[in-house]
Amino acid sequence: MVQPGIGDLAANRPGDAVRRKIIELEPNPLRRMLGRWLRGSEIHSWANGLVGEQVTGRRLRRLRHHGWFTLHAVQWASGVDIDHLAIGPAGVFTINSKRHRGSAVWYGDSAITVNRTPKRYIPISQHEARRTSDVLSRKCGMIVNVRPVISVVHAASLKVKGAAPPVLVLEVTELDRVLSGLTPVLSPDQVARIYEVARDPTTWA
Repeated sequence: MVQPGIGDLAANRPGDAVRRKIIELEPNPLRRMLGRWLRGSEIHSWANGLVGEQVTGRRLRRLRHHGWFTLHAVQWASGVDIDHLAIGPAGVFTINSKRHRGSAVWYGDSAITVNRTPKRYIPISQHEARRTSDVLSRKCGMIVNVRPVISVVHAASLKVKGAAPPVLVLEVTELDRVLSGLTPVLSPDQVARIYEVARDPTTWA
């Protein structure tokens, strides 16, 4: 059992992995602050992503009132991380935050475009969910299905084509409403078991 605060992923804040990356890119605090505002810089791009994860994290916090648990910045041994992991009555969801301020986002069955530019968000999210399902199923000793979600932050518009897309693509303001409204598939004991395993860093090592 994980001891709270000791190697416990529940202590992670939304965007912690991004924060570490920004510090790695620029250790100097003053230059780091300036880089956040310099459009086109690598730090500006990461800082934009950090805002997206913070906004998504705040929205996911609302799920606690519906029997859900959330984890943030769940890092694999490779250094890649899961932005957010939501575990609740409706199942387990990997949530990838994408901030596209003022942009037009369109989602078909297998592709996303941002201002008509194709993005590889769908296959990446699907791969992340499959990988997470494999690990949690093995560690929990039961089949843990994981569904991928993309949280779209600060877009001017989001259009979704198709009634049952393979990846849930949602405006961040809809996250808690949609997830809490899905049909329950896990018992409270199953939710607690999966969360206990998921919050342990050795699960992802």
